[in-house]
Amino acid sequence: MPEGHTVHRVARLFDALFVGRTIEASSPQGRFSQGAASISGRTIVAVDAVGKQLFMDLDNDLIVRVHLGIYGAWDVTTHPDNAEAAQVLTSLGAPRSRARRFGDWEGDQDAPDVFPPPPVGQVRLRLVADDVVADLRGPTACEVITREQADAVRHRLGPDPLVMTGVRGQRVFSERLLATKRPIGLVLMDQSVVAGIGNVYRAEILFRHRLDPYRPASSHSPEVAGALWKDWGSLLRDGIATGVMLTRDGLSPSERKTALRSAQNRHWVYKREGKECRVCGSVVVMDVMAARKLYYCPSCQAS
Repeated sequence: MPEGHTVHRVARLFDALFVGRTIEASSPQGRFSQGAASISGRTIVAVDAVGKQLFMDLDNDLIVRVHLGIYGAWDVTTHPDNAEAAQVLTSLGAPRSRARRFGDWEGDQDAPDVFPPPPVGQVRLRLVADDVVADLRGPTACEVITREQADAVRHRLGPDPLVMTGVRGQRVFSERLLATKRPIGLVLMDQSVVAGIGNVYRAEILFRHRLDPYRPASSHSPEVAGALWKDWGSLLRDGIATGVMLTRDGLSPSERKTALRSAQNRHWVYKREGKECRVCGSVVVMDVMAARKLYYCPSCQAS
């Protein structure tokens, strides 16, 4: 499932490839035909992300809002002859291929024989410029909204370390986190408290700070809340740079290189249920919290 780092990577990619360019928009699937028609032939003037939400501003004062959800993903393909555009993909941590998926997974795609390549599968939205095409599949939300509506969405979101920077972001996060008696494992997934954290980062951040996921959020100190905020910002920036959620710290350069290549070496507890904790040797547990899987070490994270 895409988390905050993925959406920020998409925003940076689209800023490089689409901003300032006129796009043709369509909905091969048909579910977004009216929305695509309202933006086709317009110029994208800005792209940004807040948490898991992507906003694309058009020159007619309309905004495309996309929330990938659990299954959504973008496939981005550049023209085979456009070395500069291909380099943009590479500079964001992508491999040297002309197509790249950003969403539930990121992997190589076969280079197309024609450009733009025909849409494959249930493409909700297709954006095409002269030498780049982006296909959106499976999002939770894809809509064309006004600037006022976009501002309302942003207002409902919690702080994002890359958007609400510095002391203010930490203060807002701490106030919201410590104001509720709900379990902290639930609160960290609440996008109105903090934007961008999903199931992987939730489990890993809690382990990194040895916090019991069932302990009430309000029972923690402001110092703990501040440490969580700073750690989330650090993990988010690293995820944007590498394209993966690498949450284990203290790795040697060779161990980090291995972890970047192999998902099984990246995490402390996520999807490691039934295996020994990397720190204490206890068995990692998987529970269900609010219909989502929760991974933790009952020894390291005991209250």
